[in-house]
Amino acid sequence: MYEETHKRIFQQGSTTYFNSTLLFPKQNRRDISLLYSFVRVADDYVDSIPQKVDEFHEFCELYRESLAGKASGDVVIDGFVDLMRRKDFDPVWVDAFLHSMEMDLTISSYDNHTTLDVYLYGSSEVVGLMMAKVMDLPKESYHAARMLGKAMQYINFIRDVDEDITLGRCYFPREEMKVFGLEDMSEETARSNPEGFRAFIRQQISRYSEWQSQAESGFHYIPFRFLVPIKTASNMYSWTAQEIAKDPFSVFRYKIKPSKLRILRHGAMVMLFVFTFGPNSLSMLKNGELS
Repeated sequence: MYEETHKRIFQQGSTTYFNSTLLFPKQNRRDISLLYSFVRVADDYVDSIPQKVDEFHEFCELYRESLAGKASGDVVIDGFVDLMRRKDFDPVWVDAFLHSMEMDLTISSYDNHTTLDVYLYGSSEVVGLMMAKVMDLPKESYHAARMLGKAMQYINFIRDVDEDITLGRCYFPREEMKVFGLEDMSEETARSNPEGFRAFIRQQISRYSEWQSQAESGFHYIPFRFLVPIKTASNMYSWTAQEIAKDPFSVFRYKIKPSKLRILRHGAMVMLFVFTFGPNSLSMLKNGELS
């Protein structure tokens, strides 16, 4: 029941990443579920309608008590704190994550990337750092780990534009939107300025691609047993980006995600290439296709 709870929360919260992690060794899948169930529960409190403000603050308090040595009785929190200790997470990373979640309670938009970067660091970059710890990667990999978390989060912003509007949020810098003649990211505004909207979304995808390239430059630090699922997840987020770039208005019609079959098929392809040609062959695989 303990492990099933974490697995269920993880699976419901992040389909693409969950299906990619099926390619990890079993013990590592358990640790990743401990990490992502903690992240997901906190995120769900601030993303609910109406927001569960009291529950979020109680969650934070229980986490701090558990970290101080008093079991919370919450399997998500206590499991995560156990993982923190075993893998030596920096508590500052968790504080940054919880701070970003708290920002979602009070901040609905961002004027520029200076303020948005604070949110991105806590909501995604530190999660990349925690994943690096789970995989016991060297410190030299940490910049790439941060960039991978940041890149994946940014694609989620692009993919979930319509959903975020429902929550009353916009994660794109207003000063950049105005350059393209966009006052907000609503479908009504986008339809009134279709070329501006398409150009803006494609510019954001270019920003994602820059961060993604920085992340992949550090893949040589990842052992084979972890490289296959990480590369698979990375390529599936790139596939999502490419699909949106073809038709930016698709974000208003449905949530673009690769199917489980596509993810596992691509994972098998990545594994075959590594076995046959070595890790350097992965540059030949982009978004599920041969480059």
